[in-house]
This record gives sequence, C-alpha cells and structure tokens, in this order.
Amino acid sequence: MTQEDSLRERLIDVGVDIVMTDGAASLGLREIARRAGVSHGAPRRHFATHHALLSAIARRGFEDLEARFEIATGRATSPRGQLEALARTYVGYALAHRGMFELMFRHDLLDSGQHPSDADHPRLRESTLPLFDGIVGLVARCRTEQEAADRSGARSSALPPPPVVAAALWANLHGIAQLWAWDSMQLALDSPSAGGSAGRDHLDGVVAAALDAHLGPAAV
Repeated sequence: MTQEDSLRERLIDVGVDIVMTDGAASLGLREIARRAGVSHGAPRRHFATHHALLSAIARRGFEDLEARFEIATGRATSPRGQLEALARTYVGYALAHRGMFELMFRHDLLDSGQHPSDADHPRLRESTLPLFDGIVGLVARCRTEQEAADRSGARSSALPPPPVVAAALWANLHGIAQLWAWDSMQLALDSPSAGGSAGRDHLDGVVAAALDAHLGPAAV
C-alpha cells in the first residue's frame, strides 16, 4: 500500500470511528481531517466530494454487517435458522450502531446517478447487493425445504418468487429496526425498554413474526 493509499484508508478509519461514537451528523470534512492529523484540504486529494468520503465510510458499514452475517449464519444448521440469525443480526446492528446504519441507507449516498463508479471504488448502492442476494438465497433454500415437506407443491406454487419475498422481508426488518429505535413499537406493544431482557424477547418475537409472515410458520 502506497503512502497515498494509506492516508486514504486512515481518513476512512477516522470517519468510521466518528460515526460510531458521535453519529453521522459529526462527519464534517474538517473534523475528519483534524482527527486524522492532516490539513483540512487533504481529504479533497483522495475524495472528489464530501459524499464520496461518506460513501466510503458507509461501505465499511456494509462490510462489517456482511462479516457479522457470516458469523451468525455459520452457527445455524438450516436455511430457516440461518435466515432467522441474519434477521436478528440485521436488526441488532441497526440498533447498536444507529449512526452507521443511518449513513449506510442515506438516499443521497445510495443514488447511483450522483456518483461515479470504478472497479476500485464501486457505488455505495452496489454494496447492498450482497446483502440482498444473501437473503434471496436463503429464502430460496427455505422454499426448497418447504416443497420437499409438501409433496403436492400447492402452497409453494402460489407464493411470490424468492426475490420478491426477500425484498418484502428486508423492508419488514428495516421497518422493525427503525420503529424500535424510535420507541414507537415499544409504545404500541406496551413493551419494556429495549435494554432489558424482556424488551429483547419482545423484539425477537416481532422478528420471528416477520419471518412467519413471509415464509410461513417454521416446521416443528
């Protein structure tokens, strides 16, 4: 890695640290440069725009989340168990790292039309594809198991294709995370604080209900 590449990575590292500790609102170019120990103009030599730097920081969030998915799903033995582990990890990450999660899904950063792309620095939107493809794959495997259990195939033939189910489930999980972060769902369910074990049980129950809604009840 060249010195210039090293500085580029250091700026991203500092940005990740800021968003994790202080939130996305603190991600100014001058503050990143100050904490990195470089001149306030240094980031412009590596990132054409402020959005380009923010996108690079958010991409780290997707990489972190994907690594967590691999660990969580690796502990499960069935497609349904892996999808449940992925769902809980997604919601848990959103609640534990709200600043990064907010940055990862900012519309102005995900808008491909606004940002150039190359092999080394793909658009941020493209970082969402492995996440979605993983959900589609697990939904498809769950469908295969369901078809094997239901020899008639009557139920499976009436269901939407796996990508549509995966999109609906993703949207459901994203909404659960946002509503829980805003305390709106706790109010509606008369649930305890998310910090307690009872609150966590309620949240896990909502995630499980989302899986049942999109996949059908788990086999017993």
